[in-house]
Amino acid sequence: MNKQVTFQELGYRDYKETWDYQENLFQQIVDTKIRNRREGLQEPTPNYLLFVEHPHVYTLGKSGNIENLLVAEAELEKKGAKFYKINRGGDITYHGPGQIVGYPILDLDNFFTDIHKYLRLLEEMIILTLEEYGLRGERSDGETGVWLDVGTPFARKICAMGVRASRWVTMHGFAFNVNTDLGYFDHMIPCGIKDKAVTSLNVELGKTELDVEEVKQKLLRHFETLFEARLSKSGRSGDFQN
Repeated sequence: MNKQVTFQELGYRDYKETWDYQENLFQQIVDTKIRNRREGLQEPTPNYLLFVEHPHVYTLGKSGNIENLLVAEAELEKKGAKFYKINRGGDITYHGPGQIVGYPILDLDNFFTDIHKYLRLLEEMIILTLEEYGLRGERSDGETGVWLDVGTPFARKICAMGVRASRWVTMHGFAFNVNTDLGYFDHMIPCGIKDKAVTSLNVELGKTELDVEEVKQKLLRHFETLFEARLSKSGRSGDFQN
C-alpha cells in the first residue's frame, strides 16, 4: 500500500486543460492496476493531490439537470464564463477565482476501499480547516459537501464536492469558497439545491480577502492526517504535459 501522495500546485488553470491532465494521471494509475493484475506484478500505484484555481466555469455532473443552469451558454460567454458537461457525480457547480479547487487522484486500494468514507474524510478536512477559523462546518443529511448553520433557515454551503471513481481510483474532488465572488452563483441552482444559500470563508469572517496560501497549508495538513498519507511536493507544474 503506497500512501505517498504527490502534491502539485497548478496555479491558475483553464478547466478543460486541468480536466485532461486529471484524466491522464487517472488513466496511468488504472493502467498500472490492470497490468499488475494481468501480469502478476506488484508495481506500486502512485497517488496525486492537485490544487488549482480556475477561471469562471460551470460544470454539470452526469446525473445533473441542465435546467439548474439559469442562463444560456451564450450569456455565460458574455460574462467570461465557460460551461462543460463532465463525468463526475453530482449536479451543477461553479469554479472561479478565489476558490481552492482540490483534485485527489488516489488509488483507494492504497488507503481503504470505501467511497462513502472517502467523501466523509474530504468533508472532515474542510470542517477541521473551518474550525481553525472559528467556524462550525457541518454535513447536511443526503447532501455531499460542507455547510454552515445546517437545520436553520440560514443554511449555506461553503464547499461543494463531486467525484468519479473507477477500479477504486478517484478523480475530480472539492471546491472550497475562500475569496469567491458569490454573484456567479446567481446564474445557477447550486448542486440543484433550491432552499440553501452559498457562502465564502472571507464573507463569514468579514474580511475583504484571506491569505489563500495559509488556507491551503491547513488543508494539506489535515489531508495528510486524515488519510494517513505522506505528501511530497513535485514543484509547480507550469509546463505539465497531457
